[in-house]
Amino acid sequence: MFERFSSGYYLGELYVEPHDGGRAVIQRADHEHVNEQLYADGTGVERLDAPIVMKVGGGHIPVGGDDGVPSGTLAIPRELADDGLPGTRHVLLADADRAETLLRWEGWEPFANA
Repeated sequence: MFERFSSGYYLGELYVEPHDGGRAVIQRADHEHVNEQLYADGTGVERLDAPIVMKVGGGHIPVGGDDGVPSGTLAIPRELADDGLPGTRHVLLADADRAETLLRWEGWEPFANA
């Protein structure tokens, strides 16, 4: 779904659509897979429900998991959507170090062991 793009990001292509929820979400199984593959370090008990961080357009957004979202789709709150949605978009996924930094700026403790 994502491939290495730079030292801090992976690049992927997702169907991006607006939704009425208060946070951005992808399919829960996809979210857990990304958390496990890119954010977990293999030591101890690790959270697979911590937000991942994607850059869509000009901004970074924390993304959670939701069973109601189809695989390969990113649903973002309507207030963040632009006129070109819905549609397929390139999105950047922050790697673990970059995501942790971005989330900490917002007050989230993303990778604390559960």
